[in-house]
Amino acid sequence: MLIREATDSDLNDMLSVERLAFGRDEEAELVRALLNDPSAKPILSLLAFKGDLAVGHILFTTAHLTNNQKTTAIALLAPLAVVPDAQKQGIGGKLIARGLQLLSRSGIDLVFVLGHPEYYPRHGFKPAGCLGLEAPYPIAHENSDAWMVQALRPGVIGSVYGKVICADALNKPEYWQE
Repeated sequence: MLIREATDSDLNDMLSVERLAFGRDEEAELVRALLNDPSAKPILSLLAFKGDLAVGHILFTTAHLTNNQKTTAIALLAPLAVVPDAQKQGIGGKLIARGLQLLSRSGIDLVFVLGHPEYYPRHGFKPAGCLGLEAPYPIAHENSDAWMVQALRPGVIGSVYGKVICADALNKPEYWQE
């Protein structure tokens, strides 16, 4: 398997992976919107290939933290997709690991995700709300553990607080219901 940064010429592969993984168009259209959203930049978009076939995609976009006295660089992971025939083979985890490695090298301090609380903690994420790091929109109490964070630098968690301000394309309440 090969994981590499996506290029503009990979758009059809990215959108195809998103559609196949989720069985609908919403995530593919969100990816398209984020790729064209200046407020989402810089973006890290990775594709996983088995041979010549794109089987996984992950997208990280820039975000900001309110009440940020320090200059804390943050990113938001959304979405992560693996085509059905390639699921449960560790591809999603490899995409996350490679993305976090590249983000760490580029100076990102925190990465946030709204996702399955059984999956993302296996990759180093922990609940964010109880740490004073709020989602862009309120998360229902019963789903509060789905809003997670991972520090890419020691000492960041506990030293910053506030609400995450995401890219304009993600700044819609319907994206924040888990």
